[in-house]
Amino acid sequence: MKKFLALLLALSMVFCFAACGGNTAPEGATDAVTDAADTGDKTIVVGYTIYEPMNYLDENGKLVGYDTELAEKVFGNLGYKVIFQEIEWSSKYTDLDSGTIDCVWNGFTCNTADDDGVQRAEKVDFSYNYMENRQVVVVKADSGIKTAADLNGKFGVAESGSAGETYAKEFEGTSFKGFIKQTDCLTEIKAGTADFAVVDAQLAKSYVGNGDYADLAIVEDLSSEVEYYGIGFKKGSELTAQVNAQLEALGADGTIAALAEKYGVANTAIKDFSDQK
Repeated sequence: MKKFLALLLALSMVFCFAACGGNTAPEGATDAVTDAADTGDKTIVVGYTIYEPMNYLDENGKLVGYDTELAEKVFGNLGYKVIFQEIEWSSKYTDLDSGTIDCVWNGFTCNTADDDGVQRAEKVDFSYNYMENRQVVVVKADSGIKTAADLNGKFGVAESGSAGETYAKEFEGTSFKGFIKQTDCLTEIKAGTADFAVVDAQLAKSYVGNGDYADLAIVEDLSSEVEYYGIGFKKGSELTAQVNAQLEALGADGTIAALAEKYGVANTAIKDFSDQK
């Protein structure tokens, strides 16, 4: 009888550990298993915002995009199971420093300063530059806005904490408001509650002039100088060098070129990182 009770107790402990064990994903996270054959217990939490063509939901509600798939490839090769955590862009540094996320991989402009004048590279460790971008001004197609002078007295919007916000504030004689998402800014233009929006060129090319945003246009002459995207890690993270090595390998074997072609960013995706070593 005693042996039976001991066996019963041992089995109950096994079931308890099975139910309680494992990693718990952050609330609102999207679990994405990589191509790696066996990721074990290693997980990586990637912070992102909805931003086509970098990270967005397809018609089946699955998270896809250039950044999404490239992150899965990179971390899969490193033996990680990827968990995607949607964040508010203005909270990216707090989320990274607190450990809520392990990196920001979402069209993160790395060669600019924030509104406080501090270079972003002083706040986080960035990977290699992996894509070119610009900030662009979006308006109603019939607005008549063509030059910076035309923006005088106008009301602008941009994503809070973004490079677009910093660029928008450079236009003289304008007023400004920040929004949580870049797509919210496009909605404001369409609704006529704002005169212009400043958003990333990568996003603008996916939305402006299409579908619900067919009546919007990019003012090409008001675009910023070339910027670069990088993957942001907490200062001192060992992941930065590991991810850089994977970017080199995936550039060399054609994976990056294939993904860039798939998501329409072949002209701006960087495929050779030899000059960044």
